[in-house]
Formats: sequence, structure tokens, C-alpha cells
Amino acid sequence: MRIVSVVGTRPQLIKAATLQPVLRREHQEVFVDTGQHYDEAMAGSFFTELGLAAPDYSIGVGGGGQGDQTGRMLIGLEPVIREERPDAVLVYGDTNSTLAGALAAAKLGVPVAHVEAGLRSFDRSMPEELNRVVADHLSSWLFAPTPAAVANLAAEGITAGVTEVGDLMLDLAARVSAEVRDPAALASVAARLSLWLKPGNYLFATIHRAENRTPKAMRAWAELLGAVAGPDRPVVLALHPGTREALRAAGVELPDGILVIEPQGYRTSLALQLHAAAVLTDSGGVQRESAWLGVPCLVLRSTTEWVETVGSEGSSAVLVGLDRDAAVREIEARAPADRSAAQSVRRAAGLRLQGSGAAERIVALLSGARAVERPAVRPGQPQGQPPAKATR
Repeated sequence: MRIVSVVGTRPQLIKAATLQPVLRREHQEVFVDTGQHYDEAMAGSFFTELGLAAPDYSIGVGGGGQGDQTGRMLIGLEPVIREERPDAVLVYGDTNSTLAGALAAAKLGVPVAHVEAGLRSFDRSMPEELNRVVADHLSSWLFAPTPAAVANLAAEGITAGVTEVGDLMLDLAARVSAEVRDPAALASVAARLSLWLKPGNYLFATIHRAENRTPKAMRAWAELLGAVAGPDRPVVLALHPGTREALRAAGVELPDGILVIEPQGYRTSLALQLHAAAVLTDSGGVQRESAWLGVPCLVLRSTTEWVETVGSEGSSAVLVGLDRDAAVREIEARAPADRSAAQSVRRAAGLRLQGSGAAERIVALLSGARAVERPAVRPGQPQGQPPAKATR
């Protein structure tokens, strides 16, 4: 098959890094980067670190509002799909790149394959929820990572083309886990960042979602991070450039005890999570990475699409929203200061992750069956002008 794969953000690059080598053994892939994460810190270095092929097309949309960004992606993707005439367009996750790829393909009659289909937070105020719902209802292949995702699709009347395949992000984490579990990996990161970091003597945080960039939300989570930070256990905050700009525009100052760093590469981020006393995040990817690593995780949201990580006895994650008092209670219960160092050392020493085999299942499904036929793009239709081929 000839497959156009659409990526645009760091989490999508992580998934593509696992799927791409297996996919290219069986199929012809045209790799498209929308540029949704458009700077070197957010995405550029991931191509090299994760061994991804250079994109065949780079659309370079950059930032912008939801509608503006998605619209420019559609304008950029449609001529690529017309030019390449693929058998399928493959999209990942729940971003604007996902939505644009699915819409552009469906409007041109090209079948859509959706990796991470069926996830639901049941919160339609989240742009990501809208993106994943629309992508699922446009898709012919729906590659679900969990049984809950399969059940969500069935509840919406979607059963054809649905398969539980496992999680591509777990497969990559399993591949590199041996590289980050040694405390020397943390020491190397700390030296590079000029920070004094030891196992269990810091908390790690990431915050990037749109709902957490309003002035009210930013003041709330800044206070929350300040409350859980201590003089001997700071919060290391890997700050998304969009969040940094939102803080500056709103005049929100971060309190003492928060050490701000740039977004980090994949292995560095995994090492910072594994050796931390606990993680605080609004990221679905970090939430489930922390679950695989066994690190206590406070989710700075009121809902989550990764329901498996929360709610059950002994679960690694807990939803605290932006409730300062709840965050303090959970940190004290899950990562008490007098035991967090020993917990961290023990956790890292015992880390042995097993992959899910998601890439192999996805490629086997694409190889073994055809999607429901849809009208193809006819040669006489207007073609448009595709973006210049990427030179990355």
C-alpha cells in the first residue's frame, strides 16, 4: 500500500518512531510533518534522536488559534494527498494535525487509519476530545490502544474496522528503558541542565493544554506547584513555549521552588520522570509514561481519556485538577519527603518494561485487509499545488 502518514507534535513523533520502521518494511510511506510543534526544542531534535526519516513534505503551519491552524493544515494537506494518491492516510492521536489529516483524506475519498482510536475523556470542551471523535467517525481502520477504547467506540456504534492493537508509546518506552534506569542517566541530565538533581529529591512537571493557559488557570497551577515544592525538593518544570508566552502575556509569576527548563528530548524526559519523587502533568502521554514507570502522577485535569491509570486501588495517577489542597495531600500520601529517595531508587532498579507489539499488529492489519472503498480522486479534478518537498 501507499500510505501518507501525518504527524505534527512531539507525541506523534514518538508513536511514528515505533511504527515507521515496521511500516516501511511492508508498505510505501509518504511522511508529512504539519509543523504544529514548530521549533527545535518542541519537535526538531526528535527526528534525529528517535531515528525518524526526514519528512517528504513539511507544511510549516507554526502556531495560531484552533481554527486558523487547522485550516492552514487542510490547505497544505489537500494538494499533498492529491499529488501522492495514497491508498490510505494514517493519523495519530488527537491533535489539530490528526483532525486536519482525517478531514483532508475523507473529503478526497481516501480511507483513514487512526492510531489511538476510541479514547474519550467525555469532556467536549477539550479541543482534543473533538478532534479524536471526528477522526474516529471518519476512519476505516481504528487502531485502539486499550479495551476501554474499543468499548467507547462500540458505544458510539463503531465496530467495523476496530482492533485493539496495544500502545506504540509503551513499545518505545520499553525499547529505551534500560538506558534511563541507571542513576547515572539522571546525573548526566542534571549536569547538562546545571541542576542539582538526585533520585527522589525533585518533582517533575509539564503543563501545556489550552485550558491551563487562561490567566485564572495559570495562577491556580502556579500556586499549586509552589505549594508542593520544598526547599530540598523543587519542582522541575519543562515549560512548553506556548505556556511560557501565555504566562508572560498574563503577567503570572512562578513562585520560588520551581526550576524552569526547556522541553527536553525523549530519553531525557523519560529519565526525569523515572527518577522523580512524583510527576505533575496535564499531558496524556506523560500520564501513561509515568504509569508504566511506576511513578506517582498528579493529573492537573478534571477528566482523562486514559482511564486505566486512575481510580483503581494502587493506581499510579490521580486526578487533582487545579486543587492546591488536593495536590498537597496526594503528594504527601504518594511521595512522602522522607521516603521518596528510597522509593525512586527502588523503582528505577526494578524497571523492566515489556512492549505491546502494536506496530506489528497495525502493519499486519494494513497488509491483510482493505478499507471500505470510497470514491478515488479523479485525474480531471482540480489538483492544487502541493507544498515543496521537504529538505530537512
